[in-house]
Amino acid sequence: MAAMRFTATLCVLLHIVVICNAGVTSSYVRKSEPSIDMPVGSFPPPTGNNAPEQVHINTRRPCGEGCDNFMGDTAVETPKCGHILGSRGQTQAQGPLSTITSYRYYNYSSGYIHHATIRNLKYDTRYFYELGTHHVTRRFSFTTPPKVGPDVPYTFGVMDSNQTLEHYVSNPKGQAVLFVGDLSYADNYPFHDNVKWDTWGRFVEKSTANQPWIWTAGNHELDFAPEIEEYEPFKPYLHRYHVPLQGIAKYFPTLDRVSNVKYNITDGLSAPVKDPSAPVYITIGDGGNIEGLANSFTQPQPSYSAYREASFGHAILEIKNRTHAYYTWHRNQDSEPVAADSTWFYNRFWYPMDETSSSTNMV
Repeated sequence: MAAMRFTATLCVLLHIVVICNAGVTSSYVRKSEPSIDMPVGSFPPPTGNNAPEQVHINTRRPCGEGCDNFMGDTAVETPKCGHILGSRGQTQAQGPLSTITSYRYYNYSSGYIHHATIRNLKYDTRYFYELGTHHVTRRFSFTTPPKVGPDVPYTFGVMDSNQTLEHYVSNPKGQAVLFVGDLSYADNYPFHDNVKWDTWGRFVEKSTANQPWIWTAGNHELDFAPEIEEYEPFKPYLHRYHVPLQGIAKYFPTLDRVSNVKYNITDGLSAPVKDPSAPVYITIGDGGNIEGLANSFTQPQPSYSAYREASFGHAILEIKNRTHAYYTWHRNQDSEPVAADSTWFYNRFWYPMDETSSSTNMV
């Protein structure tokens, strides 16, 4: 579905210029609060016998004139069916066949995890879908992205977790989410308590069931624990969240445009070189973390640090057209219309700018 849109977005970012003020430390001071677990009872399973839960949708590559969507959910028992409904909520077709899997992790046994691909969807169309059996069904909807084009706008939410999710859901702009890892933090609990994966899946369902989330794995998804005889890396993550998109080998946060053409993937040695056509990577790690707020900075501020602030929030990346994209960052404490930080991105190919006559703070 949005896979081609996502690819096109990366192409936009391959030739961008960003103007920023290097060496700035924000005067904003967030109140330090303890990182406290929400009670397990805050995330009950949906009502009804064997009701589908933890519903989420992802994206796959476009197919023909339509696009594909990838959905998954979890149920206690295996028998279950689904229907694809049209834009008016009427039954359009029997749901696609799903693959069913489950896994064990130490003393935990998962429910039955279903994944299915919905093919040949129309662009820029809202679809309704139902999961479950005739006596327990749940209905959701999602909107496919517009057909790919150089001047077709599209908006991504870029974020991490918890209070940040509530803040993001209140923002009507996001059409898809780029989630940059650290999902359930199950690895921070005794025996990597995989119940945390279930409660987290229920928590985010309000968004994941209704718009595509494109996931990446963080260090907390590794779940490699030889001390409890769990030797398969990423076992819970890979069973639950399929990501049919390839990533990159490595990136370098830097104020200079660099190409890592000398990176040796076998030994990790690298020698990035300056390259005006190199991509600029947006990385965001302020969605919240289990350790609480990190409010102490390295002094003096390093030369590679353009801006820093001890706070939590989420970002919105609006692809406007072939030349411009607008990035805003929102603090959790601010009302949604407030952007605590923002910048424009310019496509180098369609909107060339002469950096030689500009500030050294350009990247």
